[in-house]
Amino acid sequence: MQLRHKFTLLAALAGSVLLAGLWSGCGKSETKARIYVVGTEAEFPPFEFKTDKGELTGFDIDLIKAAAAKAGIEIRFQEMAFDGLIPALQSGQIDVIASALSITDDRKKNVTFSDPYIEAGLSVAVAESNTSIKTSADLVGKSVAVQQGSTGAEAAEKLKAEGKIGEVRQFTNVVLCMMELTKGGVDAVINDRPTSAVYISKQPGKIKLLPETLVSDAYGFAFSLKAGELAAKINKALAELKADGTYATIEQKYFTKE
Repeated sequence: MQLRHKFTLLAALAGSVLLAGLWSGCGKSETKARIYVVGTEAEFPPFEFKTDKGELTGFDIDLIKAAAAKAGIEIRFQEMAFDGLIPALQSGQIDVIASALSITDDRKKNVTFSDPYIEAGLSVAVAESNTSIKTSADLVGKSVAVQQGSTGAEAAEKLKAEGKIGEVRQFTNVVLCMMELTKGGVDAVINDRPTSAVYISKQPGKIKLLPETLVSDAYGFAFSLKAGELAAKINKALAELKADGTYATIEQKYFTKE
């Protein structure tokens, strides 16, 4: 009787170990892949904006989606103010910035950039009726609107310090900059040329771009300084998207020649 009792106890223990192993195996099989959070400011067409139905879209959005799919990673988007993107990346709130972020030496101190994915440049927009501002040299003493935290703001402040611009007024997004221009609150807007071109196409006869490029620059996706492996995966994916024609298809969808 005592031997039988010991055998029953051992069988029960073995069963418990087996169940624990099964539960452990189930846990491993159900482990979900990490979802990377992509931060963006959705008021910068054609790079990132909302459709009439409120859906997030744009060149950057489609490109980072395609790159993530190619790299085999899952992403979700989080919208926030443009000047809050880098702090959010540094604090770990987001993993990637996909928001027409210009690659600059100052920003490289705080983020890891992907390879450049598009060449862009700053330009000056003025009211269509304005005949006094024909080049950037005519901005002396003039008021200029820029987006907070943008390279346009940096360029404007530099020009102001050199005495080449009068007042610089900063707004949270480009929509407000353009609204201020159309109502006569400022004389000009310094902003990325592709985005300014979109606003001009939507408001024919109200705004025009000066022909010169004020500053040339390139955009890149941004990662934390410690995310070299993730940046490498996205870089590889971007190269593959350019090679297989996907990049060209996305580019054609959002850009037309001026």
